[in-house]
Amino acid sequence: MERPLAWRSVTSIAVLLFGVLLALSPGYGYHRDELYFRVLSEHPAWGYVDQPPLTPMLARAGIALFGDTLTGIRVFPALSIAILVVLMALVARELDGGPAAQFMVALGTATGAYALMAGHSMLTLSFDLPLWAAAILLMLKALLREQPRWWLAAGAMIGLATYNKHLIAMLVIGLAVGLLAAGPRRLLASPWLWAGALVAVVIALPNLLYQITNGWPQLTMAAALSEDKGAEMRVLFVPMQLVLFGPVVSIMAAFGFVRMWRDRRVRALAIAYPVAAALTLISGGRFDYTGGLILMLFAAGCVSVEAAGRSWRTALVLNGLGSALIALPLIPASVLGATPVPAINEVSGESVGWPEFVAAVDGVLRTLPPDERSRAVVMTGNYGEYGALAQAGVPRVYSGHNQLWEYGPPPESGTTAVLVNIGPGGRALFASCERKAMVDNGVDLDNEEQGMPVYLCQGLERPWSTIWPMWRHFS
Repeated sequence: MERPLAWRSVTSIAVLLFGVLLALSPGYGYHRDELYFRVLSEHPAWGYVDQPPLTPMLARAGIALFGDTLTGIRVFPALSIAILVVLMALVARELDGGPAAQFMVALGTATGAYALMAGHSMLTLSFDLPLWAAAILLMLKALLREQPRWWLAAGAMIGLATYNKHLIAMLVIGLAVGLLAAGPRRLLASPWLWAGALVAVVIALPNLLYQITNGWPQLTMAAALSEDKGAEMRVLFVPMQLVLFGPVVSIMAAFGFVRMWRDRRVRALAIAYPVAAALTLISGGRFDYTGGLILMLFAAGCVSVEAAGRSWRTALVLNGLGSALIALPLIPASVLGATPVPAINEVSGESVGWPEFVAAVDGVLRTLPPDERSRAVVMTGNYGEYGALAQAGVPRVYSGHNQLWEYGPPPESGTTAVLVNIGPGGRALFASCERKAMVDNGVDLDNEEQGMPVYLCQGLERPWSTIWPMWRHFS
């Protein structure tokens, strides 16, 4: 018999979370990814060299519906994580969790560090978490209810998830390995399972066609990311599994793994976590790639400890207070750099200082005579810098980073350029380059832009059309 859903407590947590996230949405400033999505949203496409189209599309919708502001672009992430809370309560119910377990899952999910980060800022993670939760919920329905038609719905959700990130493939691979290793293997012969796989492929087809016709740029990106930060991500993987949603959630997830392992019907999904962890470590991927599966195990853990719910609820509240300090703009920006928060949550550190960055670059432009200024271009090293300048209305900005390379080259008249975050090789293409300014966020916060020199370079020695391929880079 299906357990009742604790609608009142679960929806109350979801609505409260949505309200808190919106209230805090103006805190700090844009994260570099948000500035990038804002740019991509002005160039609608089936895909981009570094990501599928869903997050930029939602950025465009948020700006159109709610305004081109911090809050406007952050409404959909806040709503998405509120939906995640409800979905995770449904996952707990599917695993035979009663109202107390569902409440704990909703509380732990809503106050987990990465859920709060994803709800505060527009990141691909903001939409990946609920998409994974929905796919897992539908898989559990198919596995536990012995109603194989649910594989069609699970396939549809997996196909949709590919428009946000292709990482949903790790869930599919994890399930496949789990079924092969622990069963029930008879499912591998189920026509409903394969029909669900076909549905996923059909829905994902436009996305896949983009990859095929553009030379699989996502593979190029994955290789670049692994080369750039793969070693660092491998070192951070294990400790960050404890930080993603807080240590209490991690402990309960361990209980959940044991519970799911003991239930032969869902053991395959339990195995999906170590499989995803292994794939992440091998590829040098980000430690948060396993986030959706940690939440699934956490939901199972809440069912295991439901009888001792009061003490665990207290622990989850304390867990949430620590997570909130890490994930939300509660610490004043003026003292943020003196805390360990930016080292744990790079989103916070990289959301501070963009107005000062723009002022430094624009100040160099303003030193030029009007005629030369009207022809000058700005070259940036990464998409956050490009996005900050574009958002501030600085004209003739270009970058070779990821998708932005496609929007160049600069006009041939741009023989004078302001260069920021461009190495010696780029500066060597000009007759002269002089450092004119230094970026200072004013709060002594050490992030990627702090202390960045700004160069004024004049006398481009070769046409932009011939040297533009040299500027392309992925990271």
